[in-house]
Amino acid sequence: MYQTNQPLSPKETLPTMYDLPSENQEEPGLPDEFHLLQPELLRLTFRPSDYSENNIFIASDLNLYYDPLHPQWYKRPDWFAVLGVSRFYDQKELRLSYVTWQEGTNPFVVVELISPGTETEDLGKRNLREISQPPNKWTVYEQILRVPYYFVFNRYTNELLCFGLMMNRYQPIRVNGMGVWLEEAQLGLGLWDGEYQGSRRLWLRWFDRDNIWLPTPAEREQQRAEQEKQRAEQEKQRADSAELEIARLRQLLLEQGISLPNDQ
Repeated sequence: MYQTNQPLSPKETLPTMYDLPSENQEEPGLPDEFHLLQPELLRLTFRPSDYSENNIFIASDLNLYYDPLHPQWYKRPDWFAVLGVSRFYDQKELRLSYVTWQEGTNPFVVVELISPGTETEDLGKRNLREISQPPNKWTVYEQILRVPYYFVFNRYTNELLCFGLMMNRYQPIRVNGMGVWLEEAQLGLGLWDGEYQGSRRLWLRWFDRDNIWLPTPAEREQQRAEQEKQRAEQEKQRADSAELEIARLRQLLLEQGISLPNDQ
């Protein structure tokens, strides 16, 4: 007997975002403050020129489901971005998690922030595992999701490790100048020495083709206010100069015995 109906796709048969949780309730505690601020700075400065704000999905500390054969397996990147997908699930809702077989698009870039005890997982130093156990992050990002760019930052040593997918394997990318350039996004990622949210240190931050660190919305507003102030000062200087010039001409006319109507 031949099957006449095509089997349903994984998108129709596997769990959706509504079925898969956004966090593991058994995991104690919350991320430390750096794990909140650094992803926030990355999100606020990630602005690929060829993609609108509503055609990019950015997340931090969100469950990323990657294997339709094991739908409960997930990783939780400290920060990741997906290009070419709506910011909203089904164009309308904030996501509870990111389910790759529902979305149809894998992350473009992943950033992990090394914490004490996570280096082995983040850098794939332990590959042996039971068949029933999920693979480590490195394996998931490199071999399953095939994420083009993977960055690992150690805030304790300020070491930034950069990897690009080449010939089906992650290869180290040399930091050149300000950082690493991601041609597909027309953005670079590097270490910025500056103050963010009151803390002065090295931060991961995006920069543009002109090697200018991309500003946050608050910084853009501050820049706009400063530009308005400068324009107002320039206008005042021009007005003051005009008044001085008029006064000088008036004085010259008076010296020649010519009086203006207002002088009478």
